[in-house]
Amino acid sequence: MVTEQNLTKFKVQCDNIFKQIERDVIGQKEVIEGAVIAMIAGGNVLLEGVPGVGKTRLVRSLGRVFDLPFSRIQFTPDLMPADVTGTNIIVKDENGNSNFEFQPGPIFSNIILADEINRATPKTQSALLEAMQEHTVTVMGVSRKLEEPFFVLATQNPVEQDGTYPLPEAQMDRFMFKIIVKNPTLDELMGIVNMTQKTMAEVADAACNGSDLLEMRATANQIPVAEEVMKYAMMLCSATHPDSECASEAAKKYVRLGASPRAGQALISAAKVKALMSGRYNVSYNDVNSLAYPVLRHRMKLTFEAVAERVSADEIIEKIIDELAVRCGIASEKKAEKVQPTEDENTAKKRGLFGKKA
Repeated sequence: MVTEQNLTKFKVQCDNIFKQIERDVIGQKEVIEGAVIAMIAGGNVLLEGVPGVGKTRLVRSLGRVFDLPFSRIQFTPDLMPADVTGTNIIVKDENGNSNFEFQPGPIFSNIILADEINRATPKTQSALLEAMQEHTVTVMGVSRKLEEPFFVLATQNPVEQDGTYPLPEAQMDRFMFKIIVKNPTLDELMGIVNMTQKTMAEVADAACNGSDLLEMRATANQIPVAEEVMKYAMMLCSATHPDSECASEAAKKYVRLGASPRAGQALISAAKVKALMSGRYNVSYNDVNSLAYPVLRHRMKLTFEAVAERVSADEIIEKIIDELAVRCGIASEKKAEKVQPTEDENTAKKRGLFGKKA
């Protein structure tokens, strides 16, 4: 049972986490919020953006703020699975006898930065599959449990295609979020340059530890979800399939393969965390709608028609949300603001400040 004390503690911890991260990362508020939500919910994150926008710095800052051991793996075409998971090596004991001993790889840490993950071959990328889903690593028939909490935060460059390999669908589905890291605004760029003139190192302090993070996750899991909201979230995932009973018109036209059941799990888990961050005990429709983009954008395979018409995954998700809103009779907060003018607007209309005089 979540109490008011739990809710207050959760919100204070989140505010402190954001405050510390903002000491290292200028702007990118949506990216930071998405990464923190995924970490509290226990999911993996794929950060996509051009070089130099702060993807690696954000991940390093998260390691400092959560006070967790951090490993960086630079993915290259010649990286082998054993370079990630570790391998058995021959060692001699004090008596001169040779024995096999397991040498753990960089995957045995709490936070894993998989930098430029799409540069490695599918064989090496698949070495992360078991770790990302089951949090175990199997080498030479022996399974070893990874220490909790465990996260994979991967980065990839969407522009450069030479020497890259598309991520397998099975691996893409294991990322809770795919977050697009955009270029900074003019003010943010000035802030970045001013900050890095003083120091290039991260300066954020620890805001919580692994035990606190697991406690926050347990608190979020207890947040109730109304049956109507749960049904809407599942309809949203199902509507991405062109052949499902809830199929949307946008999916029938632009989507070849929709989201898996993992999308529904991710959507609800993340929505609970977002509700607590907002100081609420319950998940709202707008929590689900706002998180639909990072949850679904990498789980849909688009048709040739969508590619030819340059319709992005985010545009398709927006169309699906709009269609479900009409079907279910739900209005988003933004649309509600447009439909219902404020008292000041009504007064202004009477005074003739908007269009013709009343």
